[in-house]
Amino acid sequence: MTPKQFQSQLPGNEARFFFTLFLALLCSFALMFHGSAEAAEKKTSQTSAGKKSTSTKKTVNSSGSKSKKTANRSSKKTKKSAARINKERVALINLDNHWETTRELALQSSSALVISQEVANIGKSEGISASNEILFEKNSNTPQPIASITKLMTAMVVLDSIPDLKELITISEEDFDTLRGSHSRLAPGTQITREDALLLALMSSENRAAHALARYHPGGVPAFVGAMNRKAEALGMKNTRFADPTGLSGDNTATARDLARMVDAAYRYPLIREFTTMTEGKLVFENQREIDFRNTNPLVKSESWEIGLSKTGFIQEAGRCLVMQAYIAGKPVIIVLLDAVGKLSRIGDANRIKRWMETTTRTGIARTSDT
Repeated sequence: MTPKQFQSQLPGNEARFFFTLFLALLCSFALMFHGSAEAAEKKTSQTSAGKKSTSTKKTVNSSGSKSKKTANRSSKKTKKSAARINKERVALINLDNHWETTRELALQSSSALVISQEVANIGKSEGISASNEILFEKNSNTPQPIASITKLMTAMVVLDSIPDLKELITISEEDFDTLRGSHSRLAPGTQITREDALLLALMSSENRAAHALARYHPGGVPAFVGAMNRKAEALGMKNTRFADPTGLSGDNTATARDLARMVDAAYRYPLIREFTTMTEGKLVFENQREIDFRNTNPLVKSESWEIGLSKTGFIQEAGRCLVMQAYIAGKPVIIVLLDAVGKLSRIGDANRIKRWMETTTRTGIARTSDT
């Protein structure tokens, strides 16, 4: 029943009274409904805003927590690296202090050998023999992983096959390091001469270049590795085994004494002497792209060293390794350093050997921790 219909049923003043009362009640009800709706809407808005704020706060906290965790990890990594470097420096300082106090040679490498190189034997089949004076040795008969020192044998086997050094070889995905994921700037499809591949393998320890050289050998990599082991046997390296041509395999092992034989044999190859002692080189491609490569042994740039052959190596199992032929105090020597801990250790050990030879008079054999 509408108000008009209701009004039409009421007589005179009474009808107007009830009509006015009805309108007042209707207005009050409308105001109450509007107020409740507004309050509900405000409450909903506040709740939603509160949720949004809470969500935003959580996001901020989450982001802040993530940044904090990243910062903490970075800080821990920095602290760990700093602690390692400090520990290494302390060890080197202790070795130097030992030298100052005792004038005895102490090295951080776990296996080492310093042996005179008989110049008269260079170029002859006998190479290292009993006539070579051992100046210092430490665990020299213990087989150790040798990492990229391997590439000296790789180079000898390549050159023994008398290949066309100007022939182009192509880097392929077969040459990728799937064992350790080591970096290389030689992309698949890169074409370089066999000579340039040999240079990069020896000077910069380029793994893809070394593997490509073996892959292009007649019979491929398996035949090449077989030739490496036969060459080692022919050189009298009785405690040496090769499993790959790059040194990435921890199964490539040898003793320091065996490696002295290998260094002496490699020294007879003029190209190996030249490539292992070059300080840097630039590879220029047909599209004019250039890549700079540097020697992995910083000592070849030192004016205080006269180095005739050099090769470094590193994988986790082998530690830091270094072999060299050098003239020290006017005497040709072969230096073998294996399993040095820390980036500075093998270079520090080499410098300690040089200082020891230049400032002391040696009598007999100096053995340390030999097994």
